This record gives sequence, C-alpha cells and structure tokens, in this order.
Amino acid sequence: MFCRNCANEVNPGAVVCIRCGVPVGQGHAYCPNCAVAVSPGSVVCIHCGCSLAPVAAKSGKSKMVAGLLGIILGFCGFGFGVHNFYLGYTGKAVAQLCIWVVGLLTSWLVVGVFLMLGSGIWCLIEGIMILAGNTKTDAKGNLLE
Repeated sequence: MFCRNCANEVNPGAVVCIRCGVPVGQGHAYCPNCAVAVSPGSVVCIHCGCSLAPVAAKSGKSKMVAGLLGIILGFCGFGFGVHNFYLGYTGKAVAQLCIWVVGLLTSWLVVGVFLMLGSGIWCLIEGIMILAGNTKTDAKGNLLE
C-alpha cells in the first residue's frame, strides 16, 4: 500500500504516512495500489485498474438500533426523533421533538393529539426506511453497521 500524497510505501496498519504526515487514504496524486502518478479526478488507476474513489468510514452506529428506535417509539406515539439524534441528524430530530412537545402541550385541544400522532407516524416511517436500507449513512456520511 502506498501514500496517495507522496507515493511512499505505507504499512497496512499505519494511520499516517511517515514521510509526509498525511492520513492514510488522503491525497490524490498517486495510486494507493501501485504508486503510479494519477491525474486529479481520476476514478480508476490506468496502470493497475485500482479504484481511486474514497471509501466511506464506518460510523460505529447500528442500522438496527436506529430503525428500532424509530419504529418502537414512533408506534408508541413518542415521535420525538430519538433515532435521528442517534444518527446525528439533529436538525430533523429537533423538529420532531418540537412538534411532539407542542402536540403534548396542546393535547387538551384536539389538534395537539394530531400533532403527536403525526410526529409518531413520521418516526415510524423513518424507522422502517432505515431498516429497509434507504438510509445507509449517519449525518457525517459514515456507513451504518
């Protein structure tokens, strides 16, 4: 394996290149498989056929946990976006939480019950979509396990 920045040979377990200090896998000047210079924006090395596309890191977060949080809490009517907080989608999670809290506070009116129900259905559907494979990454773009 070679550094994509300086073409120095890198040990398989290394985190950074010892010659240039760039993290392993970063850089775009050389092929990591054969150390041949590649043009910027290349998808495949012309010399060896190795893919030059960046590989997404694993997030350490479980697709199963996120999906079940959305389904179980959504089905129970607690659609406050726990699964989105877990995956790092805080904007969407705060929106779901706000809708649910407003629904709770106005539940003495009929409209509040519908807000809580709508938020729960939203979470339930997202949980199903996560388990079905429509959501493959967390908010940082890392792959779910």
